[in-house]
Amino acid sequence: MAREIRLNAFVMNCVAHQSPGLWTHPRDRSSDYNRLPYWLDLARILERGRFDGMFLADVLGTYDVFGGSPDAALRNAAQVPVNDPMMLISAMAAVTQNLGFGVTCTLSYEPPFPFARRMSTLDHLTEGRIGWNIVTGYLNSAAKGMGKSGQTAHDARYDVADEYMEVVYKLWEGSWDDDAVLRDRARGIFTDPAKVHRVHHDSDDYKVDGIHLSEPSPQRTPVLYQAGTSPRGREFAARHAECVFMSGPSAKVIGPRVAAIRALAPKYGRKPSDILMFSMMTVILGKTQQEAEAKHAEYRRHVSHEGALTLMSGWTGVDFSGLALDQKVEHVQNEAGRSAMDNVTRADPDRVWTVREVAEHVGIGGAGPVVVGTPQSVADAIEQWVAQTDVDGLNLCYTVTPECFEDVSDLLVPELTARGLYKKTYQPGTLREKLFGAGHARLDATHIADTFRHKG
Repeated sequence: MAREIRLNAFVMNCVAHQSPGLWTHPRDRSSDYNRLPYWLDLARILERGRFDGMFLADVLGTYDVFGGSPDAALRNAAQVPVNDPMMLISAMAAVTQNLGFGVTCTLSYEPPFPFARRMSTLDHLTEGRIGWNIVTGYLNSAAKGMGKSGQTAHDARYDVADEYMEVVYKLWEGSWDDDAVLRDRARGIFTDPAKVHRVHHDSDDYKVDGIHLSEPSPQRTPVLYQAGTSPRGREFAARHAECVFMSGPSAKVIGPRVAAIRALAPKYGRKPSDILMFSMMTVILGKTQQEAEAKHAEYRRHVSHEGALTLMSGWTGVDFSGLALDQKVEHVQNEAGRSAMDNVTRADPDRVWTVREVAEHVGIGGAGPVVVGTPQSVADAIEQWVAQTDVDGLNLCYTVTPECFEDVSDLLVPELTARGLYKKTYQPGTLREKLFGAGHARLDATHIADTFRHKG
């Protein structure tokens, strides 16, 4: 039986997310990012296409590596201005019934105690459709904005993240028993205090002494996404993540990353299939190949190469403004993200990238492949991609929005469905049940979170 392909819409509460410059296209609505109607319409379109989720990216800093200032990012709206993604979710949940919401929140700059409450609140209000993309940050500008002199070292950020997860597991999984809330009107007792447990945690990084402020939500712990594929990031993913998001320009890059994480899962008592893999892709669709190629050419005329190199500079920590366009991109290791630099240096030994090629590639869809064609040819390409990489699904970037997501919902989804590669209806239940099946509303006992559940 063919594997069912899962789809997320990869978006951000900003203008230019992964395709800088396309906000200038006359049909693009992304400059309305700060108005609710834009997001409500998008949520309805995605649910019409039976998307599994909306994957909301976020950063807390500006892309100021290019040219040593935020000017290029500001000129091109390259992920700035950027608003809080969590504020959107309740409104979108109110106009949908099944669409999941994976929200990126950086754990490096917020205590776990109030964060755990906000996620529990969203899990209640969405009736169990919330996920958390766990990130530690990669922009020095974010660290400085939060009062630090600079970022913590790359691998050390993951060490802190492991402890952060321990604290939120204690709050989400261990503080309240399932039957703590009585709602007993006759006796006037809402909660049985004996079934609510104080969380104690004391270390140099985190100190907590209190009960979780929210009663158990449908999922307790939100669906856990993670997006790092460095060696230390893979260890973190194998230990904690239920869904891993990765980006790369080719199957040669993505395939080994998928295999590496799956191979690590048994180390943490998990099956390789316990972790769903999503890779980034951009699709441009037309009813004919000619129509699709014309649309692609039209989109490319709006690409901002400066915006693309601004993003790449932020992702890698390397200032591309001082490099000649035909210069070969050399590998540099620093405390920024690791995967983006690997993508254009050593991940694919058969490919050498120039700065010009990086700008062209990143200009539409960021670091992922771009597939242009009819619903039939794009479906063929997706099938091949899944076979070559072993991914479970795709995070689809936007080009011109919401046009590109309307095309996926109305053109590509029917083709995938007809091939038996896509669900005909949503699975009932929470986001975790929609992804992993009935009976999986909460994390399985094989997950490390189980060790923090109260079992007295």
